[in-house]
Amino acid sequence: MHREGFLPVILAAMAALIVAAGGATITDLGPWYQGLTQPGWAPPGWLYGVAWTLIFALAAMASLAAWRAAPSRNARTNVIGLFAFNGFLNVLWSLLFFRVQRPDWALIEVAALWLSVAVLIVYCGRFSRASAGLLLPYIAWVSVAAALNYAIVQLNGPFG
Repeated sequence: MHREGFLPVILAAMAALIVAAGGATITDLGPWYQGLTQPGWAPPGWLYGVAWTLIFALAAMASLAAWRAAPSRNARTNVIGLFAFNGFLNVLWSLLFFRVQRPDWALIEVAALWLSVAVLIVYCGRFSRASAGLLLPYIAWVSVAAALNYAIVQLNGPFG
């Protein structure tokens, strides 16, 4: 029951919900954001919620698959730590972009977020190809977010 029970499933789902709720709580789509010039290729507003919901669900499944497949207690601890750090970076991006209203700082931070997803894919992929595959939409979406963040900085800067 240790690695196959429902507790890891519940914990992975709760962690994903906490990160999602943290980011959503910080995200403010009010007048400041609405006033930003967006590039013509920006995704429609409704897509963000759909994409992030799917990504967080896939990330929860990826964390569970990697944790279960990890060959040692140390590897399982690393999986948890890497996903926790990634969650922190995910929320930090929202804080910098929406609350601090510094897309320029968020642009620097999104590079760290992207790198953390890449590290998750490589590390978890060592013992769970399924986990690595489940994270591919995440790195793709963060790539889009980084390009959009860059375009917003170019179209609206300087900030501060």
